[in-house]
Amino acid sequence: MTALVEARGVSYRYPRAAARACSEVSLRIEAGTLAALIGANGSGKSTLIRMLAGLLRPESGKILLEGKSLDEWPPRMRARRIAYMPQSTATAFPFRAIDVVLSGRTPHTERFHLEEREDRERAMEALESAGAAHVAERPVTALSAGERQMVILARALAQEPRLLLLDEPSAALDLKHRAALIRTLARLRESRGLSVLMITHDLQLTGALFDWMIALREGAVHTQGRPEDVLQAGPLAEIYGEPNVRAQRMDGQTVMWIDA
Repeated sequence: MTALVEARGVSYRYPRAAARACSEVSLRIEAGTLAALIGANGSGKSTLIRMLAGLLRPESGKILLEGKSLDEWPPRMRARRIAYMPQSTATAFPFRAIDVVLSGRTPHTERFHLEEREDRERAMEALESAGAAHVAERPVTALSAGERQMVILARALAQEPRLLLLDEPSAALDLKHRAALIRTLARLRESRGLSVLMITHDLQLTGALFDWMIALREGAVHTQGRPEDVLQAGPLAEIYGEPNVRAQRMDGQTVMWIDA
């Protein structure tokens, strides 16, 4: 079966950097998959996800989208399949939240044409899916950090992608809204067949509803598999360089802690 997106031995080195940020990384994301990308800070997670989004070109290896090289996709067609949400987005101007989300409709609108009624409906649906419909008319500069994150998520959803790439989307969210985000992604997987690859440190939250985990260590894939297989004390100690990590399955959930 052809993967929705596939990386084959991709590597990347930033200019003047001594070591590669990513080294010969291979992975497959199937349609309808919720996958978490985990690893210590500096392990290459953001670099990898930006390569998959087409924002960085690998120095070696290949990325395939629906079986075709990512470089062969016209940008507008690629944007109808892949949406990328960065870890943070500048919000210097007081645009209304609905207008920010409408900018996600660009791949679906004709060049030099204004958005149509259908685009506004899709934008409102995206805000509702992200749990942010109540801020639609408010300027983004007046929103909390967590509310802005949900608006940016809605903008990505407004693209109607098949694959959503998220770089630590829950970093500015409290526990309640982090859990709501995970449930939203699971719901969209069921209703739209959406696939997700999300960088996260919320291991226990993603372990409950996600079905695949990819762990990076020093730019390379350390291990990948189902959450119950990855979220074990041994692999976690190696991935994060923390020998005192402990993990135990309880009532179908993985509980983790650090021994003092």
